[in-house]
Amino acid sequence: MSISGSSVSTNPGAPQLFAWIAISGLVIFSAVAVLAGAGSILRLLFPLGSLIVGLFLYGKYPTIYVGFTWWLWFVTPWLRRVIDYRSGWDGSGVILTAPFLVTLISLIAFFQYLPRSYRMGGLPLVISIAGVVYGFMIGIVKNPLAVSLRALLDWLTPVVFAFYLFANWRNYPKYRQTIENTFMWGVLVTGIYGIVQYIVAPEWDRYWIIQTRLLVNGTPEPLGIRVFSTMNSPSPFANVLLAGLLILLTNDNFLRVPASVVGYLSLLLSLVRTAWLGWFISLISLLGTLKPRLQMQLFISIIVMALCVVPLTTIEPFAEIINARIESLTNLKKDTSFNARAKLYQRNISIAFSSGLGNGIGSKYFVNEKGLLQEVTLDSGILDVFFTLGWFGALPYFGGIIIALIDLFTNFEARSDGFANASRAICLGVLAQMLSLNILLALGGVVFWSFLGMSMAANKYHHHEKARKKQQAV
Repeated sequence: MSISGSSVSTNPGAPQLFAWIAISGLVIFSAVAVLAGAGSILRLLFPLGSLIVGLFLYGKYPTIYVGFTWWLWFVTPWLRRVIDYRSGWDGSGVILTAPFLVTLISLIAFFQYLPRSYRMGGLPLVISIAGVVYGFMIGIVKNPLAVSLRALLDWLTPVVFAFYLFANWRNYPKYRQTIENTFMWGVLVTGIYGIVQYIVAPEWDRYWIIQTRLLVNGTPEPLGIRVFSTMNSPSPFANVLLAGLLILLTNDNFLRVPASVVGYLSLLLSLVRTAWLGWFISLISLLGTLKPRLQMQLFISIIVMALCVVPLTTIEPFAEIINARIESLTNLKKDTSFNARAKLYQRNISIAFSSGLGNGIGSKYFVNEKGLLQEVTLDSGILDVFFTLGWFGALPYFGGIIIALIDLFTNFEARSDGFANASRAICLGVLAQMLSLNILLALGGVVFWSFLGMSMAANKYHHHEKARKKQQAV
């Protein structure tokens, strides 16, 4: 098999033992290093080890590579916090490059399939990548190279991974199964940890909040944290749950019920209202696209989940904080966060839309009083894209997304595929949040772009299968 990862394994009958040995070796090494207090070494070796394991999986076990990549996004921020707590604070956060590096292995597939992308139907993703490349070229002219390279990871990584998933559309069923299992266990594990985080406030999480002074994560005390679980902040965590919970609604695994219960409770405890609304938009979209039989199954799943989750939200220590946040949705005039965001939006809209060339990728970063790289937020994803990429970069970036979504909603061949419908709905739910923040970058971006790539892969796979069956019938 070539390094492209276009096949499922070097040998269809090859055991997956070697893949799990490689992953287990990385996990055991990391655990021993943390327990031994060798965090300073692990900060460098974990990204390197992850990259080596990722390359091995990409070449021989592509479906496991996809699951491994997602788990790195899920748990690396938590590992960083544990290391910092035991070995001392490290503001550089170099260990956080691990999921980026492993995800960027998919660049191999991008360069391999690029000449055929138009015939394959991958042009929308290529157009969006072109917008990112343009923004980077402007960025290295206007900003320090190191800063632009750091910001490029946030912008480029998600889109390239989406292209990889789409390019391997022939293996769509195997990738679908891997992502379903990954998110089922991911929601279960991160959901449980999120509830523990809220009630107990582990020392490493409290230490991290104190060091970073990120008010968005709440206060470093039990019942004071806005749940971000094993990830860096509430918003990316909430969007991971948004995706996972939608997938679980179309899943029939027995673990979907406990996973959904802890998942929904943690989603509420994250207090991310935009993600709540995004989930609702995704749900409406999903209900409107399924066949009647699948709609009935989905209604039953929703009722079961409601019966399990709603009682938990009416008891302490969950009821007060959740109900207060829900009430803020119905009284936006008294919502200081909403009002501040509205004023900031009005102040920045002319700045964002006035630049044709854009300020370039990396333009929003600055060095704070601690000498650490920090990012300015515009509180609007749309303004952020135009501010960074300008009209010349934003039009292809958004254009690729719009073209892909129009095609998915007008020529969708996978209506009987619950996962494919959920993937398409997830894209809408995440994209709707762009009015509030740029959710298309880093982990939030990996969620959006991955499920866009999987939706495109599902559409092409089912179209191909339909044509094949029709030809066989003739």
